[in-house]
Amino acid sequence: MKKSRREFKAVAPPRALLLAIAFSLALVTVLLFGRTFSYPFINFDDPAYILERPQITRGLTLGGIGWSLSHAHGGNWHPLTSISHMLDCQWFDGHAGAHHFVNVLLHALTASTLFLVLWRMTGALWRSAFVALVFAIHPLRVESVVWIAERKDVLSGLFFMLTLAAYIRYIRAPSVWRYVVILISLACGLMAKPMLITMPFLLLLLDYWPLRRFGKTNQSAPNVPRLLLEKLPMLALAAGSAAATMIAQHDALGAGEKVSLNWRIGNALVSYFVYIGKMLWPTHLAVFYPFPQNPFLWWQVALAVVLLLLISGLAIFWRKTQPWFFAGWFWYLGMLVPVIGFVQVGMQSRADRYTYLPQIGLAIALTWGLAELTASWRYRRLIFGTSAVAIGVALVACTGQQLSYWRDSETLWNHTIAVTSNNDLAHAYLADLLLRQNRIEEAGVEAEEALRIRPDNSYAQNNLALALFRSGRLLEAVEHWKRSLELKPDSLNAQCNFAWVLATCPDPALRDGSRAIQLTENVLVHAGRDNPSVLRAAGAAYAETGQFDKAIAIAQEALEITRAQGNEALTEDLQFNIANYQKRLPLRDPGVSVR
Repeated sequence: MKKSRREFKAVAPPRALLLAIAFSLALVTVLLFGRTFSYPFINFDDPAYILERPQITRGLTLGGIGWSLSHAHGGNWHPLTSISHMLDCQWFDGHAGAHHFVNVLLHALTASTLFLVLWRMTGALWRSAFVALVFAIHPLRVESVVWIAERKDVLSGLFFMLTLAAYIRYIRAPSVWRYVVILISLACGLMAKPMLITMPFLLLLLDYWPLRRFGKTNQSAPNVPRLLLEKLPMLALAAGSAAATMIAQHDALGAGEKVSLNWRIGNALVSYFVYIGKMLWPTHLAVFYPFPQNPFLWWQVALAVVLLLLISGLAIFWRKTQPWFFAGWFWYLGMLVPVIGFVQVGMQSRADRYTYLPQIGLAIALTWGLAELTASWRYRRLIFGTSAVAIGVALVACTGQQLSYWRDSETLWNHTIAVTSNNDLAHAYLADLLLRQNRIEEAGVEAEEALRIRPDNSYAQNNLALALFRSGRLLEAVEHWKRSLELKPDSLNAQCNFAWVLATCPDPALRDGSRAIQLTENVLVHAGRDNPSVLRAAGAAYAETGQFDKAIAIAQEALEITRAQGNEALTEDLQFNIANYQKRLPLRDPGVSVR
């Protein structure tokens, strides 16, 4: 491969300077994101991943480790991420700020390691530092770092960097044990988030540039067939992770089938450029982007295809003179493939967190490209140094603003509604939050707005039913619970809430103890016996059918859990219910939703 006449030639800097830059990157990251240490959990995925998952909240146990390896968690198979949440709960006793601290620390370590890895591969000190700085402080990082449920991003990111570091060490002095370290690092990364399934492809890109291992035949620099053979064990790991993910995401894939294939393809192609736009001009960022109600126009999709082909063609054509552009562009394209939306998981059209590792490729292409194009400028160092500082200050300001939207769930959802359109999920989760705060009328308005946008939103149907029930509109509430279960028969929340109504409703015509028992038993099978609200509903169901011994036993089981949790309100309610069961008296107050 011919080298560009302007290609950077490395002069090894002092070790102290390298360590100082790495430490500075970590320090800036911690200082910028440090405000999140006072942030609470949010009501989107944090409950499902941590707060309401007894296998997690119990801390690290052998049973919990076995569960993480054999079960999906939040629709994903990422046992290492699950174990990290267990450790947080064991060490920090569920304190949200400590969970945030771990996320920030992992991100800071990832940014520092990125700098060191890039420098080791390219020898370009300040370019590597700038790429790592952009990665560390860009507003698109906020979702991955601040959202506790996105631990999988920052944890997999660190193992991604460690895999690259192990790979560099291996190719400089190959040995079986060094290759094993690569496989172990990659396996850990895949068990943190399956996003790393593209790693074998990426390592081939890096073999081309900057490692320059293509086209050689001597023992120290393998030829192409040997390079491909070298990646086969990694490919096997990636294939296994992909298979486990497809199994774990079966339900979410089903949800994605509601969006037509043509629509998904169009959205995926356009999203490549939406992400580039968000990188260059990071405004109107949201935790959830719904699919547009109308598909993209044909010319928008056609333009995206033409631009993708044109840029890719130029990257291939210039690969010998500008290999950084080739490697950086295809890094970006390739790493986004698992999450770009060709296979739809859930109902989001795109997500800021998906850019966590792919954006590094764009940053490399732009940084190296601009540096090479301006190599002959007289004051290039002064200009680029000043520009780097200005960009850094601008990114810090934008990221600081974006961080403020995550200070609590209500602010997050109000911001999301403000910067997106027809966002039924945002309205539904805001309704959920308002219900938890006993702001019933406001919750009903938000749930109704969610259903106006998408009537088949089963979560919004459940929330509206709760709001109506607490407002005393029982018949309407029952109809919405029925509709929620029609849309999503396996919804544990709707099943438990509806079971409570069937067991405790003041209107005898609406009570159905047998159906309530059926619903609660199904919830207990799938959710386990660690949720006191589920047990409370089951006790009420048994009481409605006259099985007071079972009702008392299961309510006392729930009572032990609430006492251990310090949930005084639910403890008092359960004590009241048990007393009523013992007297064979009717229940008093309608129930509490299971979340």
